Amino acid sequence: MSHVEYWLAGAVEAALRAGQVIRKHYVRPLKVREKGKLGLVTNADVEAEEVAMKVLRKCEPSFALLTEETHSTGVREAGQDGLWIVDPLDGTTNFVHRFPMFCTTVALQLGHDLTVGVTYHPILDELYTAIRGKGAFLNGKRMKVSSTSRIRNALLSTGFAYSARDLLSTEMGSFEKVSRSARAVRRPGSAALDLAYTARGVFDGFWERHLSPWDVAAGALLVQEAGGRVTDFKGGRFDPHGMEILASNRTLHGQIKKLI
Repeated sequence: MSHVEYWLAGAVEAALRAGQVIRKHYVRPLKVREKGKLGLVTNADVEAEEVAMKVLRKCEPSFALLTEETHSTGVREAGQDGLWIVDPLDGTTNFVHRFPMFCTTVALQLGHDLTVGVTYHPILDELYTAIRGKGAFLNGKRMKVSSTSRIRNALLSTGFAYSARDLLSTEMGSFEKVSRSARAVRRPGSAALDLAYTARGVFDGFWERHLSPWDVAAGALLVQEAGGRVTDFKGGRFDPHGMEILASNRTLHGQIKKLI
């Protein structure tokens, strides 16, 4: 087993164990609180993160961790060593309201490159995995992005930032422009799953503003390894720390970019 395969196995274990926690709490009363303008957090988020972090620390103690609830543990200079990027429960609002579109997601960034990506949907038992240069898989079966070539035939997805109500008019403007051109636009509420569904060809593209690295890191690698394209809104190099993402099946990338 190579180093990268070992790290993938650690990320998969972390995602699956966090998913077990989420599934357990899905049928129980929750302790829910607001974290300022950053949305909701539950006892399931916190417990799932603790479980995932324990697995990842054991897998590779030298790597730093960047997580949604506790943020950073360990210091990593850009371009050096490794960074685990973890969202224990992406789609917390959906989870609180029992809308089953949420997941746990883990990525490994080595230097400037996303190297490993894992997203797990615990309700549907869907495990999405990718290693840079080795392809993307759903439950062990290789994924490919869609072949849709015309925007009028496209099913796209997007999201609206919870903490950026001042951007709502901008986001709605983009939503209207794309909706007038595409077959349909969906807004499920989990960026990580939106990207996984783009990688498997359900969605033809996804865009969103004001995101955090833990929302998109694993999903971006899934899309790239499934043959898609991931950039910022201007078509430049994607940075998981850059707060915006445009992902597509590659063919539609320019058409979507012009609309958003």
